[in-house]
Amino acid sequence: MTQPKSKIVRIATKSDGKTTLSAAQKQFNSLTKKIDRQKKRLIEWKETIPLYYQKVEREYEPAVEILYNQKLEWVRLLDQFYGKSLFKKSYKLKMKQLICEVCEQLIPELNNDEPKSLFNKYSDDDYDTIHQETEAAVGELMKSLAEGMFNVDLGDDVDISSPEKFHAHLQEKLQEQAEVQSKEQPAEPVKQRKKTKRQLEKEARQKEEEALASKSVQEVYRKLVATLHPDREPDAQERARKTELMQRVNTAYGKKDLLQLLELQLEIEQIDPAHLSRMADSRLKHFNKILKEQLSELDQEIDQIEGAFKLQMDLPFYALLSPRQLMAMLVQDIKKLQADITVIRKEIETFQDPAALKAWLKSYKMPKNSVPDDFDDFFFEGMMPFDFK
Repeated sequence: MTQPKSKIVRIATKSDGKTTLSAAQKQFNSLTKKIDRQKKRLIEWKETIPLYYQKVEREYEPAVEILYNQKLEWVRLLDQFYGKSLFKKSYKLKMKQLICEVCEQLIPELNNDEPKSLFNKYSDDDYDTIHQETEAAVGELMKSLAEGMFNVDLGDDVDISSPEKFHAHLQEKLQEQAEVQSKEQPAEPVKQRKKTKRQLEKEARQKEEEALASKSVQEVYRKLVATLHPDREPDAQERARKTELMQRVNTAYGKKDLLQLLELQLEIEQIDPAHLSRMADSRLKHFNKILKEQLSELDQEIDQIEGAFKLQMDLPFYALLSPRQLMAMLVQDIKKLQADITVIRKEIETFQDPAALKAWLKSYKMPKNSVPDDFDDFFFEGMMPFDFK
C-alpha cells in the first residue's frame, strides 16, 4: 500500500502579521525542517546504494576486466617482438622495463599466472621474492611503530598478511597486557569528588527534562493508538486502513520519531496547524529536545554512509558528496574506462607493425625510477600509448 504524502509539521505566524513566533516555536520549525530534509537525503541514499553497486557489477567491473586483458595483450605484443633483430639493445631495454611495469600492475588484478611468468622472464628478480620482502619490510615497520606507540611486545608470531589480522593481533596483545597490569597493580577505588549543589541541581533538571520529553512522545503515541486501534473498528475496509496506520505509528514510536508521529496526527486530523500554534512553549521545549536527538541520529547515519564512500573514493572527509554526485562520478569512471579501452585497442592494432612500435619506442623515455609515480606521464610521443591507471 502506497503511503500518503506526509503533511508538513510547521507552526505558522498569525495572519495579522503582528504576532511573531517565540524562540521555542522558531526552533521547532527549524528542527522539523532540517529533519524533513535529512530524512529525504537518507531515503535517497538508501535508494541509490543498491543501484550504485548494481551498476558497478554490470558495467564498471566488466570494463575494468576488459582493460586489464587489453593491457595483457599489449605486454604479449612486446614479448612477441622482443627477440626480433629489428630492435636494438636500447629498444629492448625499454621493452623489458615496460613489460615488468605493466605486469607488476596486472599480477594482483588478474586471476592469471601469465603476467607473473612474463614479469619473471624479464625482471632481474623473482616477483614472489620481491613481494615477500616488501611485505616483510612493511610488516616490520608496522610492528615497530605499533610497539613504540602502545608500549607492547607483539612477539614474533604477528600476522601482517592483512591490516585486519594485524589489528586483531594488536588488540589481543593490548588486552593481555591490560589484564597482567590489572593483576599486578590492583586498581584503587577512585575517590569521586563530592558534587556541588549546583551540579546536583543541574543533573536533577536534566533527568526531569528527559523524563518529560519521553512522556511527551508517549502522550502523542497514546492519542494515536486510542484513535487508530484496529480491533475497535467494525468496518473491514476501515480496519485495514487503521492497521496500516498503526504499523506506521508503532514503527515511528520504536524509533522515537516524534516528527513522524506528529505528521500522522496531522494526516488523520487528530491535530491541525492551529493546535501546534497554541501549544505552550514549555511543552514545545520537550518536543525540541526529542527533535534535536532525532536530527543528530539522522546526521550520524548519513555521515557514516557518505564517509564510507569518501574513504573508498579517496575523497577528503570535508568533501560534499550526494547520491547524485556518486552516480555521476561512477558514470564518468565508466566512460573513462571505455575510452581507455578504445585507445589501447587502437594502439595494439597500430603496433602490430614492428616499424610503428620501433618509432614509438624511439621517442619513449624511460622513467628515472623503475616504478613511476603516475602512469599518466607516459603517452604517445615519449609517453605510454594508453592510460595505464
